[in-house]
Amino acid sequence: MKILAIDTSALVASAALCEDETPIAVYSQKSGLTHSETMLPIIRDLFLHTGTRLDDVDMFAVSHGPGSFTGIRIGISLIKGLAFEKHKLCIGVSTLEAMARSLSPFCGDALICPVMDARRGQLYTALFEVRGKALIRLSQDAPESAQALAQRLSLYDKPVYFTGDGYEIMEGLSLSYMEETPMHARWQNGYGVALAALEAYRRNPEPADFTDAGLRPVYLRPSQAERTLQKPLCH
Repeated sequence: MKILAIDTSALVASAALCEDETPIAVYSQKSGLTHSETMLPIIRDLFLHTGTRLDDVDMFAVSHGPGSFTGIRIGISLIKGLAFEKHKLCIGVSTLEAMARSLSPFCGDALICPVMDARRGQLYTALFEVRGKALIRLSQDAPESAQALAQRLSLYDKPVYFTGDGYEIMEGLSLSYMEETPMHARWQNGYGVALAALEAYRRNPEPADFTDAGLRPVYLRPSQAERTLQKPLCH
């Protein structure tokens, strides 16, 4: 199964073309340009240099959140546009799970804790355990303070690998159980999205459940505009 997977949930724009679990090409870019400027050229070059056509893709995958509200919307809109009227599989996956899946082969018997800076003193985070070749989810995606997360992780008797743009926040806490994650493995990438989408499909191989119409962003908390609307008017 040929998979096109993208991630636009944070500063890095990334796309991957895979044959099932095998990566054919993975392109990532952290240039300061917006994802609306970078993603289509990345996908175009990915296809060009692998001799692939859009019609060759069997599954379209995208990280649907958490992450940057604007970035998530860009990614979902792009995948919807590419998949429109092609009647192909179209799957949205947790950004945090995708990050954990791309890192898990290198961690051994350990915990993986993706952390994304959610601002306002919080991180978007989830917890996963590596058991052999399997990745087991231990907690759901949720916002949490770094201090509360550090306390919760201290209850486990296993090393912890962090990944994501909240890495330096956790590193600053000088945690005894924290293992160093190589710099190149601290960012989102399309390959992890492809792995998470393939796992979701294998758990529920019903094409009717995975369509472009079913893609929705998962923000975990209201946007600033929504919070503003919820505030009572001053008299």
